[in-house]
Amino acid sequence: MRATAARQPGRIRFAGLLVLALGFAGCASTPSPSPSTATQQPTATNTAVPTPTDTPIPTDSPAPTPTPGPPGVAPLDGVTTDAALARRLPVAVTIDDNAVARPQSGFNAASIVYQAPADGGEDRYMLVFQEQEAPDLGPVRSGRPYFVKWAAEYRAAFAHFGGDAKTLAYIPSIAGSLIYNVDALVVGAPTFHRIGSRVAPHNAYSGSDVIRAWAIRHGAPGTFADGLATRPFSDDAPLASRPAKGSITIPYGTGATTYTYDRATNAYPRSVAGTAQFDKADGKRVVARNVVVLFMALSIDPQSEPGYRRPVLAQIGTGKAIVFRDGRAIVGTWRKRDVGDLTRFFDAAGNEIPLVRGRIFIQVVPTGTSVTYAAAK
Repeated sequence: MRATAARQPGRIRFAGLLVLALGFAGCASTPSPSPSTATQQPTATNTAVPTPTDTPIPTDSPAPTPTPGPPGVAPLDGVTTDAALARRLPVAVTIDDNAVARPQSGFNAASIVYQAPADGGEDRYMLVFQEQEAPDLGPVRSGRPYFVKWAAEYRAAFAHFGGDAKTLAYIPSIAGSLIYNVDALVVGAPTFHRIGSRVAPHNAYSGSDVIRAWAIRHGAPGTFADGLATRPFSDDAPLASRPAKGSITIPYGTGATTYTYDRATNAYPRSVAGTAQFDKADGKRVVARNVVVLFMALSIDPQSEPGYRRPVLAQIGTGKAIVFRDGRAIVGTWRKRDVGDLTRFFDAAGNEIPLVRGRIFIQVVPTGTSVTYAAAK
């Protein structure tokens, strides 16, 4: 895999880059074993990868030091928290979901979690952090163009372990404007490290705190972009109006993702491949407050690297969506106008759907996927 060294500030000498590449090699380019074959077939063709005009990375500026302040509302998940934490730079990180990578670390600190199809019938996550921190985060894996475009919605520091050829060619065109590139194959240690209890490429780890710090030192702003679009949020429905129970099942190649609705907490405990999901970092059950299923046309890139079948998602435009909140299901549509635009969710009447304050899981599946659920309408 190629690193994007040309777009990073010139603080790393060639010899250092060579040592880092040798030390970290394999994570971005080694195919992962797949326990099962993907059951979903491509439903549409979408091979074009937009290439916006290059924008240089801003010059270095000192990282601002957050100070305690009055409560603020975090724009990513609507949670009330310290004002400085609510407005800090988001960090988006691609995370492994190969069976040997489980349990992963960092889910319970994320504001938003994406799960989407990946190569070889597997899937991959992108975790986005803002008001909470995940000092133990991983395994970190290589990027894909669709994750880059979702990270661009938040103007996030995008952390990844290299990427396929299309990703590495695309990132420089928006780095410094829509995302702030943090490639482990360029950055190296100590921001990224490998653990000894797992084998490569499933053993690369970092922390949202050190990723954000590195990005700010290398030109990223310390705060959330002024005027950036955000989603609407609302308080929980009253207990008396919540349904007694509910469930959601979403198929993926390496095992279905399932949720059960808990009326008392108004939340959705999560399971993967029939096993309750726990965050390895804190030992606690992974729980969503909102579950959003996005149906997107999936095709295979005809210009993939030899030996690979890279998925392409039609994530710009519109499509079917199901929003689960308060134990209820709202069937509607998603809309995204361009790379930097926020993906929004609308009901059948065309009204934007408010989400409950708290963690959002965005489950991306190919158009036509059979998602089953028992939930109030």
